[in-house]
Amino acid sequence: QVHFVESGGGLVQPGGSLRLSCVPSGSKFRYYTMGWYRQAPGKQRELIAEVSHDGTTNYLDSLKGRFTISRDLAENTVYLQMNDLKPEDTAVYYCNAVVAGTSVFDSWGQGTQVSVSS
Repeated sequence: QVHFVESGGGLVQPGGSLRLSCVPSGSKFRYYTMGWYRQAPGKQRELIAEVSHDGTTNYLDSLKGRFTISRDLAENTVYLQMNDLKPEDTAVYYCNAVVAGTSVFDSWGQGTQVSVSS
């Protein structure tokens, strides 16, 4: 069974930084494009960044320059470095495999809460 474990969230002040980690179960994920999603209160979950197995990245336009996605194939871990955080970044952050902009697996992890507030 597929599952994802996200971590690294927390409460930060505007302008702060956080680094999220995602560990998917199984080594097969090294061949998938992996993505970070977020779901803000009252909104639908959205794909915000993705990284292919060869390291090619794509981002939601509004996040370019502040967020950086990366992966460590040896550690089977996907990261999201978030800088200059804003209150509108407050959300629960999740990871999943991605194909054509759509999540691959129906099962999601618990996510990690990011709260940006002064």
